[in-house]
Formats: sequence, structure tokens, C-alpha cells
Amino acid sequence: MNMIYNTKTIRRQDRVMDEQRAREIIENAEYAVFSMIDEDGLPYGIPVNAVFSGDSAYIHCAPEGKKLRAIALHSDVSLCVIGNVNLLPDKFTTEYESVVLKGKATIVTDEEERKNAIHILLEKYSSEFMERGLYYAAKSLPRTAVIRVDLSEFSGKCKHMHNKK
Repeated sequence: MNMIYNTKTIRRQDRVMDEQRAREIIENAEYAVFSMIDEDGLPYGIPVNAVFSGDSAYIHCAPEGKKLRAIALHSDVSLCVIGNVNLLPDKFTTEYESVVLKGKATIVTDEEERKNAIHILLEKYSSEFMERGLYYAAKSLPRTAVIRVDLSEFSGKCKHMHNKK
């Protein structure tokens, strides 16, 4: 990944995450919250399965809907992925790891890129069922949209208590 690791806007600089750990969280994320501005100019965030490939993220969805309408109007988006979380109710806090990525979203129209995106999504989420998944994907591709987010920057933040009392 060549996107910029930019932590300058994090208020609590003591909670800035090591860049290598932020990249690990991105690679291992089970889901992301995809945030955009909807067609009414309002914030809209939704959990999605995303896969990261180089400086891009891929998301699949129905070929019509709110995400696609939002992207058509406002291509600037963000993704938030969560690492480890540990609630500490007796200390009234939470240990956490999170990474926020920023980029521009486009709807992928190139058939080869669409197929490749679905393939890497299958590798990540259904690797034990690739043969069946590829068959299913081939049948579903005409009714599946693929969104590519070209990522420009990311930041990571964490809070670890380290046995503080």
C-alpha cells in the first residue's frame, strides 16, 4: 500500500497506533463501516464486507440502491475498521483499535475488474468453498455491483490499559 499514513488530525497523539499494526488491522478486517454522504446531503454509514487490495478497497452490493446513488453524487467516502476491543466496565472505559481510511469511490464497470474483485472477496470470506463460490458468483455477477474505493490516506488509533489500576 502506498497510501499516506496521516495521524496529524488525531487529537490524542498518545493514542496513535503504529502504522504496521494499522495495516494488519486493515488486512484482517472482517467488515468495515462504509460512510458517505447520501442524496439528501446527510451522513450515511453502513457495515459492509470489504477486501483491501493495494491502495483500493472493494465492496459488492445490489446493482441499485442508496450506496450507489450516494456515490454518484459524492465520491468522497471513508471506511472504518475495528481491531481488538475489550470492554472494561469496572474502569468505565474500553480498550480499542480502529483504523479510518479515506478515498474516492467509483462503481466498477470493467468486467475483468468486477470478476477479480468478486474473486478476492471469495478468497477472503469463503476460501474453503471457492469452487462453489465461483459458480455462484458467475451466476450472480449480472445482478451484483462492485464499488472500488481508491484509498488516499489512513490513520490508526488505539487505547490499551496495560494493567493500569
